[in-house]
Amino acid sequence: MASAAISRGEILYLYRSLLRTARQFCDYNIREYAKRRTIDAFRQNQDLTDSLAISAAYSDGKTQLDVAKRQAVVYSLYAPTIKSVMEAKSI
Repeated sequence: MASAAISRGEILYLYRSLLRTARQFCDYNIREYAKRRTIDAFRQNQDLTDSLAISAAYSDGKTQLDVAKRQAVVYSLYAPTIKSVMEAKSI
């Protein structure tokens, strides 16, 4: 399937969208995992030069964004009532 080249702006928008979606998770551990996974995936793919590889990575990122958005909604329905130790404010 031939597609137009993915622009740098589209990639940055995907990156920011994934990080924004990660912030929506109520649970600290899941929120940090999603953030870490996003950063690691983009660092892993930053040296891609082949347009097919870039398109495949972008498509995978869009799929991951859709999954993360759905999961954020599900996790918000079953949010923990007690905050994590990492989120507790120190006195």
